[in-house]
Amino acid sequence: MARKAIHSDSAPQAIGPYSQAIQVESGKMTFLSGQIPLNPKTMEMVQGDAAAQAEQVMQNLKAVLTAGGLDFSHVVRCTIFLTDLADFAKVNEVYGRYFTAAPPARATVQVAALPRGAKVEIDAIAVS
Repeated sequence: MARKAIHSDSAPQAIGPYSQAIQVESGKMTFLSGQIPLNPKTMEMVQGDAAAQAEQVMQNLKAVLTAGGLDFSHVVRCTIFLTDLADFAKVNEVYGRYFTAAPPARATVQVAALPRGAKVEIDAIAVS
């Protein structure tokens, strides 16, 4: 898959592990539903702070990507949903470890609530 990070000096630089834009040639697109910090073996919420929950969310996304024959290098877009933007730095640090080069385009928003009382939910779009 041809995946190219797009950068413009005429727009604000990325302030975290994301790209201003990702350009891909047409290919197979996979839309990953939002993942919350459920342990897939117990179906119980992972306890702990937003960083611990983000780690489980990223592992859940990794499992879905793997099932589709993909990995994080195929992800071109993510949305991060947080119940408290004060958790942004913690979640950002965990999220950034999963994207080693040209991180995907991304939006982060604060929401009133998430399923099962989660502090973080992340969805993704991948292209192969």
